[in-house]
Amino acid sequence: MERPHVVVTYPASPEEKAVVQEVLGDEATVEFLSDLGPAEQAAAVQRAAVLLALHLTREVPDLGDRSLEQVRFLQLLSAGADHLPFAELPPQMVIASNAGAYSVPMAEHVLGMILALAKRLCVENQKLRHGEFDHTTPNRLLRDMTAGILGFGGIGRATARLLRALGLRIMALNTSGTSTEPANFVGTLQDLEQVLRAVGVVGVALPLTRATRGLLGKEQLDWMKPQAILINVSRGALLQEDALYAHVRSHPDFLLGIDAWWTEPHGKGSFRMEYPFLDLPNVLGSPHNSALVCETPRIAARQAAENIRRYLRGNHVTGLVRRENYV
Repeated sequence: MERPHVVVTYPASPEEKAVVQEVLGDEATVEFLSDLGPAEQAAAVQRAAVLLALHLTREVPDLGDRSLEQVRFLQLLSAGADHLPFAELPPQMVIASNAGAYSVPMAEHVLGMILALAKRLCVENQKLRHGEFDHTTPNRLLRDMTAGILGFGGIGRATARLLRALGLRIMALNTSGTSTEPANFVGTLQDLEQVLRAVGVVGVALPLTRATRGLLGKEQLDWMKPQAILINVSRGALLQEDALYAHVRSHPDFLLGIDAWWTEPHGKGSFRMEYPFLDLPNVLGSPHNSALVCETPRIAARQAAENIRRYLRGNHVTGLVRRENYV
């Protein structure tokens, strides 16, 4: 029996290639587009039963023809699927994201931003650089606060574990309203107002879908406590940029950490802010690098390859993407 053909479309490093071959070598034949010439690449894609991709439209540009009709399974290296051209993908294709692959470094990033903001580390460092020794302005105690985790998937659960260790209570939202992860409350987006009004810290780790785009605007921000801490490591488009800037500017005790921006070089060619968030002392920014640690490529490649192996064996696949959430 002929083994299924798996094609890796993104430019994998030698280490990633070794991981994919290790996981799938006994299950399938594996080709890497980066090892092939243009004509060979097109032929490889047309033979593929499974694709492992990062940014499919860049890696396989001719999606308009029938080159993907034989592809049964598309495994993403990324945890998000909002960048996919769903209308151009065959309807029978099963799609899975790499959900949870980046949860540990991203949870650490969320915690780092919360601590830096609550403890005024950047503000006081800047004062010291200018010769001001401010030892009287208090910072914030996190213990016994309540944190709201919007999106209780891999990133949200990993964040909750770190915050519980600091003595915070957890209120979480996901699609089902249930979770095996310990929490003081688990609900759905129908409970958004209840959670935002109750918590002092909010971590946003939701996928960007039709239901979550622009989820947090003026009304939702006004539900939050004036001294709340808000961290977004998911997608910029979850928050309404104009409303967020107006809120942060008019509430100097409201603290904001932004890792995911509205216009980023990745996908849109440049980084641009429509509003000068970083001029505000109560805002801390990072360049959407919360998932980027040295171990990330190897861990992400292994998890994606293991999910492909489960698919080929007919076992339960994780991270299945529902097209109706995006189209």
